[in-house]
Amino acid sequence: MNFILKKATSSDGICMSTATEKKTDTKARIKELQIQVDDLKELVNTLLSVIVEEPDGVHTGSAPTGGHPLANTCM
Repeated sequence: MNFILKKATSSDGICMSTATEKKTDTKARIKELQIQVDDLKELVNTLLSVIVEEPDGVHTGSAPTGGHPLANTCM
């Protein structure tokens, strides 16, 4: 018996392994980008906390504090 191995192709002629590799690469890239987004969100929150903190580190009420809406706040 002779067996001939062929790569499976989809209806558009693209090799399945190539399509699977692209899908895997895309998922890996999405995961990497999500990690970067999460890191940037943390950085933005840290920077906003520093911006609204008063120079002496004490909240006297003139600067907005966390948990309150920043409506009518000019930065």
